[in-house]
Amino acid sequence: MSEYTIVIDLKLVIGFDWDQGNERKSVDKRHVSQAEQVFMNQPLLLAEDREHSVSEHRLRALGRTDEGRHLYVVFTLRRDRSLIRVISARDMNRKERRHYAQAA
Repeated sequence: MSEYTIVIDLKLVIGFDWDQGNERKSVDKRHVSQAEQVFMNQPLLLAEDREHSVSEHRLRALGRTDEGRHLYVVFTLRRDRSLIRVISARDMNRKERRHYAQAA
């Protein structure tokens, strides 16, 4: 999983853009309501999601919330890369957690 080497300029990001359906799916089904915090905490590991980037450029993030919850977030950048649109968020699986721990 060494593909987590993408760098985006988070200084350009001014906010988040949640689609109601995706927000409801992530919050209701997986109890993820703080996916935004992943982008504010370190380490933050980013990779392209080439497999699912059919109609738009998608990225993946491994990170943690303020409370230490480890999340896997799929997102895209909108409006000249100034908004993060979260597509989905879930808890990291065992392999992702191991990779994240090695980067810490």
